[in-house]
Amino acid sequence: MSASKQKKLNDMEVDPNGNESSSSDDDDDDEPHPEAYRGNEEVEIDFEGRAPVDPDAQGISQLLQRLFLRAHINCNQMADLIIAQNYVGSVICQCDDDEPVSETDDDNMVEDGTVFGITSVLNLTAKKDQPSIAQLRTYLLDRAKTHASESVQQQLKELLDNEQRHVGFLINERFINIPAQISVPLLQNLQQEIDAAKAKKMKFDFGSLFLLVKFYRKEAKKGKPAEDNYTNAEDELLSDRAKISFEYSVASETDSGMSGDWLEGDAVMTPYRKLLVLEAKQLPQLINDIQSFINGE
Repeated sequence: MSASKQKKLNDMEVDPNGNESSSSDDDDDDEPHPEAYRGNEEVEIDFEGRAPVDPDAQGISQLLQRLFLRAHINCNQMADLIIAQNYVGSVICQCDDDEPVSETDDDNMVEDGTVFGITSVLNLTAKKDQPSIAQLRTYLLDRAKTHASESVQQQLKELLDNEQRHVGFLINERFINIPAQISVPLLQNLQQEIDAAKAKKMKFDFGSLFLLVKFYRKEAKKGKPAEDNYTNAEDELLSDRAKISFEYSVASETDSGMSGDWLEGDAVMTPYRKLLVLEAKQLPQLINDIQSFINGE
């Protein structure tokens, strides 16, 4: 991979006490934080997006494990699938402008740095015989059977069984401190890479995209309605745009010795997952909508 493959992102101002910091108390998002995040000051950090390579496997797997928790899904094998298709998708890394980048040796671009995020897509139709993908398909259908309406269950099954219109599993995971602004260039780059792969007749021509998102629910109390707080801010907009969705609590699946719930003031915050089904052809417009949403437009 040449240096031109690097996708340098905008400078990000990271506030450890910002609106996402409340999620750091739960164990399913108990992730390492950059040293620059210490204290109460706002710190500017340069990030870059680049193609995933072999040394990223553990970091990618750990991000996936925070999404799936105790589900029987082989996150190590899924990380290997993501790396094997490194012409599509990006990992988020911290820039190191002091060290030269080799134009010829991919491994020189990666030492033992932390993977701060992963944005990619896996084909749930074409790769259905891969162990981790088969496990993921079963997991989603089982969760739907328990938590979704019969209509949603039937629609999901029909989408996954349709060999003509493939389903992509969109992965958009990152450390909780990293602001939503970073999602725009990552998703734009992903769309461009999907288009390039489609032009080469590769299996990235999706009819639908599945996205599993994380949020916390402040339970209704004293006449006040429940309030949802999304770990990735852009997921709130995507939830509104989904053509199909269902949600479920994962409080019993966290690694905490407690119930998985935690308190914000006197309100109970319960961790949830929500499966979104999005129209793949709408992804470019959704990216534009995310940009507007982030800008408060």
